[in-house]
Amino acid sequence: MIAVILYFAFPQNTKDWLVFVCLLTNLSYLSYLIFPFTVLGKKQIITSSRGDGIDNLKILIANVYQENRQSKDYHNLIASCAPDVVLMVETNKWWQNEMDSIEDIYHYQLKAPLENTYGMLLYSKFPLTDAKVNYLVKSDIPSMEATVALRSGQKVKLFCLHPEPPVPQENPRSTERDKEILIVAAKTKDIDLPVVVMGDLNDVAWSYTTELFGKVSGLLDPRRGRGFFNSFNAKYWLLRFPLDHIFCSTDFALSSIKRLQNCGSDHFPMSVDLKYMPAATVKNEPLDLSEDDLALAEEKISAKI
Repeated sequence: MIAVILYFAFPQNTKDWLVFVCLLTNLSYLSYLIFPFTVLGKKQIITSSRGDGIDNLKILIANVYQENRQSKDYHNLIASCAPDVVLMVETNKWWQNEMDSIEDIYHYQLKAPLENTYGMLLYSKFPLTDAKVNYLVKSDIPSMEATVALRSGQKVKLFCLHPEPPVPQENPRSTERDKEILIVAAKTKDIDLPVVVMGDLNDVAWSYTTELFGKVSGLLDPRRGRGFFNSFNAKYWLLRFPLDHIFCSTDFALSSIKRLQNCGSDHFPMSVDLKYMPAATVKNEPLDLSEDDLALAEEKISAKI
């Protein structure tokens, strides 16, 4: 985009001027969209030290890339990062067999290995209850939900997603992805517990759908005001976007957020450490939900597949 603008930096005729103005307008609009995710933007969730960690939930999410065979690197990463909960997507039976040895530490699991690049594995140090695999939109695209108990005994509702991306070789529409994301957004509104939603959403942080998810769910994005934390594509440093997400309810503060080292996938793993802190509710700033936003969300949820 910048290269093209520089090409038209010295317009020679009316057509060049029109192209130049359109490019500048587009660049200005894109800058407006991404600004909240720069360090100059306003933080949506407050920061808090980890302290004794009794009310913390440290999460590692990783799209492993199904054909990747560097499972040892993920074992090393988990050992060094020491998360409480691990979510791995694009996992088939091979990946389950490779990762199941961490059950010695992560005693609680929920598994849906698949060969279609939509398999999911959830490992937890903390007890999981009401754990189930859902198929919200398509019969071969799973999602997960479970209730996890922190060290303090506080329960937190987890949702894990990896919706189908709108790409020509798989599905040119975003209908299915948007529907699944917004179904979960609506589900979180009826839950009395603290909530965390995580996974590879196949959507950038500043997209209209992700913003609508934030408005409908009332959940917070820890990247706002802190940086992009671009997780995809790990193989091309000039073309990277934030596709792997962790959102939380307003009764959390943020202890840390990190993009971790690549382990052979096209996605970087992400680590987020959240601290349950009800007092944060009055300081955190969820997005405002309008009646138009709600109507649009309901329209997308009811869309025919």
